[in-house]
Amino acid sequence: MSLSFQKRPALVAYVTCGDPDLATTRAIVLAAVEAGAHIIELGVPFSDPVADGPVIQRASERALRHGTSLEQVLKLGKEVRSKSQAGLIIFSYLNPILRLGLTKFSAALEDAGINGALITDLPVEEAGNYVREMRKRRLDTVFLAAPTSPDERLKQIAKASTGFVYAVSRTGVTGARKQLPEDTRDLVRRVRRHTKLPIAVGFGISSAEQFAAVGEFAEAAVVGSAIRQLLAGTSQLSAKQGQR
Repeated sequence: MSLSFQKRPALVAYVTCGDPDLATTRAIVLAAVEAGAHIIELGVPFSDPVADGPVIQRASERALRHGTSLEQVLKLGKEVRSKSQAGLIIFSYLNPILRLGLTKFSAALEDAGINGALITDLPVEEAGNYVREMRKRRLDTVFLAAPTSPDERLKQIAKASTGFVYAVSRTGVTGARKQLPEDTRDLVRRVRRHTKLPIAVGFGISSAEQFAAVGEFAEAAVVGSAIRQLLAGTSQLSAKQGQR
């Protein structure tokens, strides 16, 4: 099953699995698909999420307190696949995957019907074994392209990527921002020199205006922290209403 980018910009929604619990995560994912998300990034909580901003860090902490594991996220992905044909990508740090093992991980992805994975702290230069294992099962390997990456490295990233390339709109950590950096369009242009794959822009998209702006030069926009903040606001409102 291939990832779909028929509508531009496609919405890639990031969800931290296990926050507040796995049953709620499943409902959030299915609601996001119903609302128009084309691809779901199933975030695996990790104890040292160095690439994530405070919103996602706190979500990971809550999920870990509930005991959420990579194996549980893979099971969740299989349950979602039984109800939806939306694209599914595991978004994880390397450590949980190494603990499971690359072969077991790729086999579990295939069994669950999950399209592929993005390992946020795996440099493309060190990804040979991972890419080979994923290719054996025709699973997508999504890599991050940063504004600071030289062109030669962008070429490596494009070559190792399948499904799409994730263009990081700015250096630093994830989190909603009021404006897109001016060099985001230039990064997408630089990546496009090396690949015909769709390009998704993420890290900081927080408004409909930013989402539409990304669609002018990229195939997809990734939204994560803004979704988590919206869900937090809804939960707080429900709690207040319940106290009345």
